[in-house]
Amino acid sequence: MDLSHSMLDDKIKLATLGRYLADEMRNLTSNFQLGFGSFVDKVVMPFVSTVPKKLIAPCDGCAAPYGYKHHMTLSEDTDQFTGRVNDARISGNLDAPEGSFDAIMQSIACRNDVGWRDKARKLLVLSTDASFHSAGDGKLGGIVTPNDGECHLALQDGEMQYSESTTQDYPSLSQINRAVKENKINLIFAVTEDQFPTYDRVSNYIEGSIAGKLANDSSNIVELVKDQYNKISSSIELKDNAPTDIVKITYFSKCLGSKTERTNICPGLKVGSEIQWELNVEVDKCPPGPGPHIIPFKVYPVGLDEELTVTLEILCDCDCGIPIPNAMQCSYNGTYECGICTCPPGTFGKFCECSTDSITGLDEEAGCRQGNSSLVCSGRGRCVCGQCQCFPRPNSDENVYGKYCECDNFSCDRVNGILCGGPTQGSCECGNCVCKPGWTGTDCGCSESTESCMAKNGKICNGKGKCVCGKCVCDVEATPDAPAYYGATCENCPTCPGLCYALKSCAQCQAFGTGELSSDEDPSLCARNCTLFNATHVDELYEDQPGEKICQFRDESDFCTFFFSYYDHPRDGSVQVEVKKTKVCPEIVNAWALILGIILAILAVGVALLLIWKLLTLIHDRKQLAKFNAEVENARWDTSGNPIFRPATNTYKNPVYGSNK
Repeated sequence: MDLSHSMLDDKIKLATLGRYLADEMRNLTSNFQLGFGSFVDKVVMPFVSTVPKKLIAPCDGCAAPYGYKHHMTLSEDTDQFTGRVNDARISGNLDAPEGSFDAIMQSIACRNDVGWRDKARKLLVLSTDASFHSAGDGKLGGIVTPNDGECHLALQDGEMQYSESTTQDYPSLSQINRAVKENKINLIFAVTEDQFPTYDRVSNYIEGSIAGKLANDSSNIVELVKDQYNKISSSIELKDNAPTDIVKITYFSKCLGSKTERTNICPGLKVGSEIQWELNVEVDKCPPGPGPHIIPFKVYPVGLDEELTVTLEILCDCDCGIPIPNAMQCSYNGTYECGICTCPPGTFGKFCECSTDSITGLDEEAGCRQGNSSLVCSGRGRCVCGQCQCFPRPNSDENVYGKYCECDNFSCDRVNGILCGGPTQGSCECGNCVCKPGWTGTDCGCSESTESCMAKNGKICNGKGKCVCGKCVCDVEATPDAPAYYGATCENCPTCPGLCYALKSCAQCQAFGTGELSSDEDPSLCARNCTLFNATHVDELYEDQPGEKICQFRDESDFCTFFFSYYDHPRDGSVQVEVKKTKVCPEIVNAWALILGIILAILAVGVALLLIWKLLTLIHDRKQLAKFNAEVENARWDTSGNPIFRPATNTYKNPVYGSNK
């Protein structure tokens, strides 16, 4: 499990569902064990912050970062599993991708530490909400040593940890695929919806792997593991490790039907089903070098620890016998030797049936053109003795054929890059897909089966859409009487009232004896109308069951709010309703106290406003008084003489004026 900080809620949910997961898996298999490991990323820049305090706690309440930890060996003890998951602490890193490939490699390679059993079906579930680092990314952190694919778990700080995390690069996709094949592991990618396309593509390159969509808080982990296990265990796929450039192996089986088909996969199997296979082994060419040529190869079912070893001896040289001149096989013209004709001068053709004297180039090509076409043998063959000999293809599985080389078995429409959807859906004949029963379309990619469109209520697309090519096309045009539905089986309806309203009346009358189904005149009214479930009282409501929802309504009898939850029982699908014992009631308000409080509040506000007005008036009056006093002082200064003033006229007095002298 990815224990970076974004997976905190997923860890909490996984701990609560550990026992439920064990119970569900024991319904499918009698001997079930589970273990637990976690990963973050390599503790080097730029994957993890190497600031000293970040190496201790990269986030609030987080543990020190690490590469991979093995917390619990495979065991039947579900209580230990819950405790180990609870004890595992969340950590953090810098970049978005995580070190999930390191964790996968160590979980597979460390057989003894993990506790893998030889004859058991092995499931490795990778739970994450982020992408992954692969081979070559380690160079960003200065790690250039390739991953060796070996076990490197060692005891560090009291825990089993990946000791070469900071010295070896991430494993490559091919290394993961080899480890999965050699150890017969079924790998399940349990990832969030935004990461599903990435891991779905990765699963195409890892044998025995499959991807599933995980809820944001991992609440559907049990259903996901159960569904993926059923898909894996209900089908058998045969593969081999024969050299494809020399040996071609074709698989044939009736599976559970009555008609033998060319296929290496048989789906829809149950315990006790018996499947018989026929293998056609063809040698396309002789191996280089002198004989004897002995090629051993293995045929094995994907994900199971069983195999069939085949030792193939190829005879490349044979005794051709005595040459036969003028042989019947060569139109009595050539020499038959080693299965072929050697033609004399003047004749040619595969059986020496053509004569250079009796046919011209023009006449020869006339029978090799289709209609008014100017292309000889449709441009895909040569004209020999008036007949087309089609060019061989580099791929031995591809053939060009027809009188004018107009047909082939490789130019048909494809589904996800697979010709006519693969041998289980259709075959390519003369450029057109010929579909198997149950498939339609120009590429045989449209399934006629309605199984994937079946809703929980047993209706196709919930009765709110049509099943087209195995997928529901929902009625999306909403009207007041018919709201819009969406989802894989048209069961989601954001504008529908839901089961809360449907279950309200029965939950209310069973738990509190109130509501529209409660009547003093008819005490059995509630019991007669509420037979779907029996509500149980609980102290608190928790959404701890898959698909559980909490509803709340007001009880009109006392204006209190009551709460209840509902979910489908995981075993029999029955509706389970839990009602919270206590209601939430509004507090009783004293009307006279409220009125008196409002009056006092108005009076207090009025007095406060008067005081503020009085204070502002006092401040304003004092400012005006100060201004008046200042003007009075200035006026008093103006009344005195100016010491520097000089009049414009001067008066002089003659001292001798008026004397008799």
